[in-house]
Amino acid sequence: MSRRITINPITRLEGHGKIDIFLDDKGDVERAYFQVPDFKGFEKFCEGRAAEEMPTLTQKICGVCPTAHHITSSKALDDLFGVEPPLAAKKIRELMYNAFMFEDHLLHFYFMGGPDFIVGPDAPSAERNIFGVIDKVGVEFGKKAIDMRKRVRKVNATISGSALYPVCGLPGGISKALTEDEKAEIQAVTKDAVEFAKLTLKIFDELILKNKEYADLLTGDVFYHRTYYMGMVDDQGKVNFYDGKIRVVDPHGKEFVKFASKDYLKHLEERVEPWSYLKIPYLKNIGWKGFIDGQGSGIYRVGPLARLNVSEGMATPLAQTEYEKILDALGGKPVHNTLAYHWARLIEILYAAERMDELAGDEEITSPRVRNLPDQTPKEGIGVCEAPRGTLFHHYETDDMGIIEKTNLLVATQNSAAAICMSIEKAARFYIKGGRVSDGILNMIEMAFRAYDPCLACATHCLPGKMSGTVNVYDKEKRLIMLI
Repeated sequence: MSRRITINPITRLEGHGKIDIFLDDKGDVERAYFQVPDFKGFEKFCEGRAAEEMPTLTQKICGVCPTAHHITSSKALDDLFGVEPPLAAKKIRELMYNAFMFEDHLLHFYFMGGPDFIVGPDAPSAERNIFGVIDKVGVEFGKKAIDMRKRVRKVNATISGSALYPVCGLPGGISKALTEDEKAEIQAVTKDAVEFAKLTLKIFDELILKNKEYADLLTGDVFYHRTYYMGMVDDQGKVNFYDGKIRVVDPHGKEFVKFASKDYLKHLEERVEPWSYLKIPYLKNIGWKGFIDGQGSGIYRVGPLARLNVSEGMATPLAQTEYEKILDALGGKPVHNTLAYHWARLIEILYAAERMDELAGDEEITSPRVRNLPDQTPKEGIGVCEAPRGTLFHHYETDDMGIIEKTNLLVATQNSAAAICMSIEKAARFYIKGGRVSDGILNMIEMAFRAYDPCLACATHCLPGKMSGTVNVYDKEKRLIMLI
């Protein structure tokens, strides 16, 4: 019997990763490692570039979430140059950002994470994809889902100049105003987006929540961790993707700390493990206690479920109703069930659609005043947004000419890294017994990370060409057992 099981590559996520599972003499799981073998060099080769290039440069980290980096970088430039964008520019940025959140969350549900439920975790691997989903929900609905994403991407193209890689973000605002005709076109899309979000939640209810096997999986102990949670809230404590303060709650739901983005280094610390290039953050004021959960651990989670856990609710009415529904079904805040990330993500789809519709109907959004010119000597700037996968920080330091001297990108997937590692190992320990494995079992283990919708290209970005290093794997006695 082999004492090592490898899932390589892991599937239905953005980026490259692998899982190594080591068995003991009985064939039970001794350790499981979530490994990210790509090296992140992006911060280093940003040095020497003009700060104004950063919104279009950093978004190239990823082909799935470039808008998150573009907007967060633009906000960092606002801070760097000490300039406040006009209100119209802020609203247009937020409209674009909610459009991005809407279509990105749809991508995950229908293409990446959702097939595990809609098609089934034990279905043949060749069917656990968008084609299997279309087979379940029908060709017409499948076409509608694809078309809805396409139309919302066109909203971003209208605002930002590109459906994928925006080119509109500037220090102090954006590059162009919206016309009345463009506003009318966008409003037609946002109203349909609200209806499609409602329909997606209905599908989740009928195919997943009303399926006892899936409901038991959702509420069971296998995919469950009692951690801290972090996310951004507005002045009323409601979920907001674009702006606000960062709130952290403990495993009981009590507020641990709330801070402005400029203070993130006072509260968050990063560490490295010898078996992965994925840096692992933790709460600095608790300290690193290892891969354990509970009140005494410094491990926290971010993303859709975390945002619901740290907030006082949703800022739009239909999403608020769904927020109350999930809390009622899962026993109130905080919800620790990892697979509930999928449900929370759909609630955020509805919120994003409603917020898009609100902003698209705002009279001020067609104001021609969309930029304030900076007049301050740059030195240091920090921006933050809630990316689909969680809280995203951009931190730049420059010389007096605005040339980047130092960059720190603390991305969403990193914030949940420790919890992802724990989730995978817990699932592996539960499902693998006596060395018995199957494709279905391995997929159940992969489901532990898919709930987080990780973006490993963002979390650890490799330089072109061959790998610049190796991954060392150690046993529980700290003996080096392999180089990868």
